[in-house]
Amino acid sequence: MLGKLTVDALPLYSWVAMGGAVVTVVGALAVMALITWFKWWRILWSEWLTSLDHKRIGIMYLVLALVMLVRGFIDALMMRAQQAVALNSEGYLPPDHFDQIFSSHGTIMIFFMAMPFMSGLFNIVVPQQIGTRDVAFPFMNSVSFWLTTAGAGLVMVSLVIGKFSTAGWTGYPPYSGIEYSPGVGVDYWIWSILISGVGSTLTGINFIATIVMRRAPGMTLMRMPLFTWTTLTSSVIIIFTFPALTVACALLGLDRTLGMHFFTNDAGGNMMNFINLIWIWGHPEVYILVLPAFGIYSEVVATFSGKRLFGYTSLVVATAAIGILSMTVWLHHFFTMGSSASVNTFFGIATTIIAVPTGVKVFDWLFTLYRGRIRFTPPIMWTLGFIVTFVIGGMTGVMLALPPADYLMHNSAFLVAHFHNMIIPGVLFGYVAGFMYWFPKATGIILDEKWGIRSFWCWLIGFYLAFMPLYALGFMGMPRRMEHYNVAEWQPYLIVAALGAVVILLGVACLVIQLIVSVVEWQKRRDHTGDPWDGRTLEWLTSSPPAVYNFAVLPEVGDRDAFLDMKQRGIAYRKPDRYQDIHLPKNSGVGVVLGGFAFVLGFAMVWHIWWLVAVCALAMWVAIIVRSSNDDDEYCLPAAEVEKIENARYEELAHASPPGGEDAPGVSTTPLQENPT
Repeated sequence: MLGKLTVDALPLYSWVAMGGAVVTVVGALAVMALITWFKWWRILWSEWLTSLDHKRIGIMYLVLALVMLVRGFIDALMMRAQQAVALNSEGYLPPDHFDQIFSSHGTIMIFFMAMPFMSGLFNIVVPQQIGTRDVAFPFMNSVSFWLTTAGAGLVMVSLVIGKFSTAGWTGYPPYSGIEYSPGVGVDYWIWSILISGVGSTLTGINFIATIVMRRAPGMTLMRMPLFTWTTLTSSVIIIFTFPALTVACALLGLDRTLGMHFFTNDAGGNMMNFINLIWIWGHPEVYILVLPAFGIYSEVVATFSGKRLFGYTSLVVATAAIGILSMTVWLHHFFTMGSSASVNTFFGIATTIIAVPTGVKVFDWLFTLYRGRIRFTPPIMWTLGFIVTFVIGGMTGVMLALPPADYLMHNSAFLVAHFHNMIIPGVLFGYVAGFMYWFPKATGIILDEKWGIRSFWCWLIGFYLAFMPLYALGFMGMPRRMEHYNVAEWQPYLIVAALGAVVILLGVACLVIQLIVSVVEWQKRRDHTGDPWDGRTLEWLTSSPPAVYNFAVLPEVGDRDAFLDMKQRGIAYRKPDRYQDIHLPKNSGVGVVLGGFAFVLGFAMVWHIWWLVAVCALAMWVAIIVRSSNDDDEYCLPAAEVEKIENARYEELAHASPPGGEDAPGVSTTPLQENPT
C-alpha cells in the first residue's frame, strides 16, 4: 500500500538532519496553530488562497520566495561552517548529508526562491505598468502559483521523509541514475522540478499574452517601461527553454523508474544528451532571472535620480540581444567534456559577445545617474551595490569564456565564486530592490529605510567576505563541493568565507526586522498617495494597495514616462465623467486543488505508491473538467460601487500628506488635488 515508504525514511542517520526535520515540522505546526488561534482560516481561504487577483497571487509568490530564501540560506551557512572546520577532520556533517545540502541549496535558490520572487514581482507590477486590470489568464495564474508551491513542498518534505538528491542541483547522470543513486533523493529532485517547471512555463505564456494583448491605449512597444520589456523577454526565454528542462527530467525519471536508457551507457543511451538538455535550459535560466532584475534597476535609477532613463532604445535592443544570445552559449558549461576545438571556439566567442549588451546597460544606468538628483533610498543603494559587484563577476565570466582558462578553473572554487558573483548581485540584489521599491504599492506600507540600508550593507560586505576568498581558493586548486580537505593553506580563506556567510545572515535578519518594524508601525508608514517615490510609470497612478480592478478607467498613454507625463499635464488625478461596470474573475479553489493533488502525486511517484498516483491523476483530471465546464467564472462590479471606491480614493488624496513627514527622503511633497485642472 505504501510502496517503498517505511519507518526507515525518517532522518535518523544524522543529528543535524533530525534537527532540521524537527524544526521544519514544528515550524509548520506553529504557523497552523497561529492561524487557528486568530481564526484566520476563513479569510485566508476566501481572500487569499482562492484569489485570482494577480496582486494577491504576486504577494503569495513573494511570501513563498522569502520562506525559501531563509531555507536555502541555512543550507549555505551549514556548508560554509562545515568547510571552515573540516581540515583533516570529518567536521560535523556526514558526507552524504553534505551532498544533500549543496544539492538542495542550488535547487531551492534557483527554482523556489529566485523564480517565485521573479513571478511575484511580475504579478504585482506588470499589469499595472501596462495599464490593464488583470493578466490574460487569471485562473492559469493561480494554477502556476500552486504548482510552484507544490514543488517547493516536495523539497521541504524531503527534509522529513527520506533524503534529498546528492547528485547536485543539475543532476548529472550517471550519478543521478538508479545504479549510483538508488534512494529517493533524485526522485524528489525530479518531481519537484517537473511540477514547478510546468507552473513556470504557464507563467511565461501568461505574461507574453498579457503584455502583447492587454496594453493600455497609446502604449506602443517603445513606450513600455523597461521592467515590462525585460518581463516580456524573460517570458519568451521561459517558453523556449523550460520544455527542455521538463523533457530532461522526465526522461531521467523514465530511466530510473522503468529501466529505460536515455542517459546511460547501455542500450544506446547517451549521458551527454542530458547535459546538453539541462544546460540548454540552464544558461538561459540565468538570463530569465537576471533580465527582470535589470528592468528593476532601470526603473529605480530613473525614479531616484529624477531623470528620464538614458538610452532607452539601446536598453531595449540590449535586452532583446541578451534574450537571443542567451540560447547560444550553453556549451561553455562543459568545455572540458571533449567537444572539438571549433565547437569550443564558437561558444567561447558567443559567451564573450553576450557581455557587450550587458555592458551597454551598465553604461546607460551610469549615464542616467550622472548629474541626477539622487535620493539614497534602499532601492538605489541595492542598485549601486549591484553595479560595482556585478561588473567584477562579469569580468570573471569573460575569463571563463576562454576555453583554455576554463580548463584550469572548471569545477574549482573559482567557478562557485563566479556564479554567485552573477546571481547574488545580479538577481537577488535586484529583486530585493524591487521588493522595497514596490512594497508600498502592494501593501500600502512604506518599509523602514534604516533597516533596509542596514540589510544592504550586511549583504554587500558579507558577499565580498564570503566569495572573494573562493576566487583565491580556485587559483590555489581547491575543487568545489569538498566536504573535507587536508590542505592547511585553504582553511584561513574558508574561515573568512564562513564569517562572510554570518554577516549575510545578519542581512537576512535585518530584512526580517524591517518587515516586522514596518508592519508594527503601519499607521504612520501608510502611503495615502499611491505615489510615495514621485514615480514615472503607470503603477504609481493607482492607489496603494490598488483596488481589485487596478484602474477604474483605463489610462491613455501619451509618453514613455506615462504617469510623469500625466502629472506634468495635470490630468493624473482627474475624475472621469462617468464610470462603467467592471467584470472581474471570481475566486476559484480549483488551483489550490490542482496544486495539492500535484504535490501528493509527486510524493506518490517518489515512493512508488502507484494506487495513489492513479487517484491523484484522476482527481486532477476531474478538477480540470469541472473548471472547464463552469461558464460562470466572472462577477460584475457595478459602476456605482466603482464610483464609491474611487470617491473614497479622491477624498484620501485630497487630505494626503507624504508618509514620514514633509521632509521624508524619497517622498514626493507635491500637494495632490482632488481634481486638478
